[in-house]
Amino acid sequence: MNKREIAIEVKDLNITYKSMKAYSIKRNLLKLKKAEVKEFHAVKDVSFELEEGQILGIIGKNGSGKSTMLKALAGIFSADSGKIDLHNRSVSLLSIGVGFNKTLTGRENIMLSGMLLGFSEEQVKEKMKDIIAFAELGKFIDMPVKTYSSGMFSKLAFSITAILETDIILIDEVLSVGDQKFKKKSYEKMKDLISDRKRTVVIVSHNISTLKELCDQVMWMHEGVIKKIGDPELVLDEYTEFMK
Repeated sequence: MNKREIAIEVKDLNITYKSMKAYSIKRNLLKLKKAEVKEFHAVKDVSFELEEGQILGIIGKNGSGKSTMLKALAGIFSADSGKIDLHNRSVSLLSIGVGFNKTLTGRENIMLSGMLLGFSEEQVKEKMKDIIAFAELGKFIDMPVKTYSSGMFSKLAFSITAILETDIILIDEVLSVGDQKFKKKSYEKMKDLISDRKRTVVIVSHNISTLKELCDQVMWMHEGVIKKIGDPELVLDEYTEFMK
């Protein structure tokens, strides 16, 4: 069997956050003391490859660099050094709180999100009815997104990504949000989406059973580095033991 093409290539990736220590406005205006800038090295010399059609799970405790890694793959965060190569594939990020203009309606955000993903206005219009039907938001589809609950927000985000299919789908904990009925529906839809062996998927989750069922391999991140990557069963069992 021929080896599939590489879809995601990450080499020696480093990402650092800069944060300013808070001081009072008065103190800052009067320049009584310079604001202290702190650096946080979120991703440290990370390298891995993912073949086309593979499903990678990323797990790790909070602050381990999982979501930073995902947002770097989506092009939201830029690297301090190293490279990310998606080999000209289209990519979408499914993450609560990312990519919506909260003053626009759900319908308007579908159009905006679709066009940001690289689809034409005509292509988004063709899929609009399907996205709205899947999201099950009723009259809220024509209300500003700022009026949505977190569950409604996740329904719309999931529906856009599920119906407007890209080559690479990045998922950040979204399957754990929403009511039980929608959670089951979205889980089944996700299984359907990733059954396409040309679609490459990266899932960040704390849910061991989800990662074991859906993923070809799992990457365990710890304090910004890859602690282990490989067979889901082996990596997740070791991670579970480590977290006890």
